[in-house]
Order: sequence, then C-alpha cells, then structure tokens
Amino acid sequence: MTNPKVDEFLSNATAWKEEFKVLREIALDSGLTEDFKWMHPCYTLKNKNIVLIHGFKDYCALLFHKGALLKDPAGVLVQQTEKVQAARQIRFKNWQEIQQLEPVIKEYINEAIEVEAAGLKVETKKDPEIEIPEELQSKFDEDTTFKEAFESLTPGRQREYIYHFAQAKQSKTKTARIEKNMERIFNGKGLRDCICGHSKRMPNCDGSHKYVN
Repeated sequence: MTNPKVDEFLSNATAWKEEFKVLREIALDSGLTEDFKWMHPCYTLKNKNIVLIHGFKDYCALLFHKGALLKDPAGVLVQQTEKVQAARQIRFKNWQEIQQLEPVIKEYINEAIEVEAAGLKVETKKDPEIEIPEELQSKFDEDTTFKEAFESLTPGRQREYIYHFAQAKQSKTKTARIEKNMERIFNGKGLRDCICGHSKRMPNCDGSHKYVN
C-alpha cells in the first residue's frame, strides 16, 4: 500500500525522480510498509525502520538502517562516514544501475528484514570525550545563557560543534567560528541544519540560504 506523502514527495522531486520510483517499487515488492520519515520515503517492518530512499548531488541511495549487520557478498554497501556505525548505503547514479542490481537489492532487503525480525542490534562504540576548546569555555563563562543553549542541544550536535571549533589552528579562528554560530546554537540548530527555511533537504542545509535576499 502506497503512502500519500511519498506520492507528494515523488511529484515534487526535481532530481532522481525516476530512480526514486524504481527503488520504491522494489521496496514495496518486499512487503514492507511505506512510511515518510526525515522528509524521505522510509520502509518499515512492524514500525521498525528497514530501508530509506534518499538523494544527494552526485547519487541517490537506498539506506539500510542496520546495514552493518548485512553480509554484503556483492560488496556494494557504503559507509557514509567513519562516524556512521549502523547504517549503510547502496548508491546509484541512474535508474539503469538500479535495474541491473535489482536481484541484489531484493536479496539485501530480505536479509535486512530477517535481521530486524530476529531482533539483532548493532553494537555501537561510544565516541571518546572531546575536550572543550578554551575559547568555547570562555564564552560559556561570559554568557551563561549561551552555555545553557549549547547544553540543550543533542549530544551529536554538541560534538559536531566542538569538533568544528577545535579543528581551527589559531585561537582567533576558533573564537570567530564560535561567534559565527552562536545564533544557530541559540535557535537550537545544529551545524548542518537549515536556518533559512528554504532547504529542500530539511532539516539539513542544502545551501539555499545563499540565494535568499
């Protein structure tokens, strides 16, 4: 059964429309329930996320939420970044690639369903504590409301900001980065979150703010 929100998503898609349609058909053929989460088509088993369809500038992808547990005999699964522990993608550049890999995709989806049905979980490693830069601590000391706003962010958003600030080599650059992002933090936004409201990849920023007058 199709989901009206996914129908609308496909109707409004400006990129990867045909690829999304093919991936949707494959996911639905697997007997999963079609949902719409994180602004993208998501396919679930008893309300548990199995796969998600999403697109980027250079590719579209089918994301397996517990992809790290799949055997991957075809060697097609991609880990987006080192920080992503559970999810894995299969990436495509056109609908022909999807059709060629359809048997493999269905095999992987079926295995992902079995993994979820068995209640298997990905053993995640906790990130080591990241030391707060002196410049950020100074801002906390100067402005307790800023400190409270920062601490109200999700742990992931906090880590991303701390890493971004700490990567600067010079103290003045760290301070400049902190001051540049203070408004974002006060608004409860992460480093990569949209703040202009015009992104087509909500809640993530896609650079649309550069063209807003």
